[in-house]
Amino acid sequence: MKTQLTYLSLLALLAACTGSGPGSSLFRTPSAHERYEQSLKTAQLDHTALGLDWARAAQRALRDSLTISVPYRESGYFSAGQPLAVGYRMAGVRGDKFTIRVSVQGREPVRVFVDVFALEGNRTSPVASAKTDTTNAPAELVWEPRRTQTYLIRVQPELLRSGRYTLAITRDPVLQFPVQGRSSKQISSYFGVPRDGGRRRHEGIDIFAPKGTPAIASVAGVISRVGQNELGGNVVFLTDNDREQRLYYAHLDRFNVATGQRVNPGDTIGFVGNTGNARTTGPHLHFGVYTYADGAVDPLPYVRLGRGPAQQELINPALLGDSVRISAGKASLRLAPGSDTPALRELARQQPLTILGGTANWLRVGLPTGQTGYVARETVEVLAKPLRTDQLPAAMPLLDEAHPRAAVIQTLPAGSSVAVLGQVPNFWLIRTTAGQTGWLLRPGVN
Repeated sequence: MKTQLTYLSLLALLAACTGSGPGSSLFRTPSAHERYEQSLKTAQLDHTALGLDWARAAQRALRDSLTISVPYRESGYFSAGQPLAVGYRMAGVRGDKFTIRVSVQGREPVRVFVDVFALEGNRTSPVASAKTDTTNAPAELVWEPRRTQTYLIRVQPELLRSGRYTLAITRDPVLQFPVQGRSSKQISSYFGVPRDGGRRRHEGIDIFAPKGTPAIASVAGVISRVGQNELGGNVVFLTDNDREQRLYYAHLDRFNVATGQRVNPGDTIGFVGNTGNARTTGPHLHFGVYTYADGAVDPLPYVRLGRGPAQQELINPALLGDSVRISAGKASLRLAPGSDTPALRELARQQPLTILGGTANWLRVGLPTGQTGYVARETVEVLAKPLRTDQLPAAMPLLDEAHPRAAVIQTLPAGSSVAVLGQVPNFWLIRTTAGQTGWLLRPGVN
C-alpha cells in the first residue's frame, strides 16, 4: 500500500509539471524528452531513486546501443518499477527517409519519447525527435538524414508506466522517381562510373525509357533554369530549397516548364529523349543531384525503392520480462540480431538471462551485470524445470542481485530446500519452496 501511495504521489507531481527547460542549443526547440526531464527537476524528482534511474537509463542507451539494419521491427516490455531506455544504432544515408513508429499496449496510456542522435566517435548530438508525446496515439517520427553517417535512435517511456511496445523502422527515398512509370530497377548507369576514357566521372544516374515518356518533378520546388548545353542537350534545373540542392534533368526531347515556374511532385518537367551527347544512345533521362555544400552527390539513395515493412515475426508477448537460461553448451551474446553480427561475449551453459525484447528468432536479453545484447532463440530454455534441488548447509541471505552487497530479501534457515534455476560465477539463481526467487552466494565462496 505504501508503494502504491508513493507511485500515486509521484504521478500527481509529474502531471502538475509543465516546465520546458532549455535544450542543448539556444537555437533548437527542446525535445519532448528534454521537456519531461525538466518537469522532473521542477517537481524535485531528479534526485529521487526513480528520477536518477530514469536519467541514467537515458544516458546508458546512448552508450550501450545495439546495431540494427533497416527495415526493422522488434517488441519489448518496460516495467513501472524499473526505468528503461533502449538505443538502436544504424547507418543513415543522405537521401533516405526513415519512419520510426513506436506503439504501446498497456493498462494506462503511456508517453514514449523518440529521439535521434548523430554519432561521431564517442560523441552524440541530437538531430531529430518526435514532435509529440501524446498518450493516445503511437509515437512517430519521419526523419531525413542530412549527412551519411551512423545514427542512434533512443526510445524511452515516461516513469511509472508498464507496457509492451513495438518498434518499427522503415526506409523510403526522399524524392519521387523522376521518370513516369519507372523505378530504380530501370537505372542502367550509376554515379561515379568513368566517362570519356576516364577524363571525367558520371555525375548522375541514367534511366532508360521510350522517347516521349514524361520526366516528372521529384519534389516541390522552383524551376531555376531551362536551356541547352553540350553534354546534356535539353536540360532543366529544379531547385529544392528545403534540402538546399538542385535536381538536374538532361537529354530531354522537349520541355514542359519555364524558368521561375513552381512545380509539385508528379508535374511533368519534360519528355525523355537523347539530346546532347546521348545522340548515339537510346532515349534516357540523366538525373543528377547537386547540393549547395558538396556539389554533385549520388542520386541513387534519393530515389531507390524502399524495402517496405520488416518481415520479422515478433516475440511471443508471454516471454517478455521472463527469465531464461542458456541451454546449449555455449552461446554468443551478439551486438545485433543475426549469426553474422559481432559477438560481445560467450555465455556459459546455465547462464540466466532476462528477456527484454526481440523477434521470434532473436531475443534481446539482459545479463545480471546489466549488459544487453541478442541471443538466438534456440539457445535458451525457460526456468520452469530446475537444474537440481539442494539443501542449504547453513543460514544464507537471499539477495535481489548477483552481487555480494545486494539487498537481502530474506534470510533462509539452514536446511532450506532450494531449486537451482541457473548460475553465474559465485552465485546461484534459486527458487524457494514458497516460490520466492533470488540469488544466493554459492556455498563455500567467500
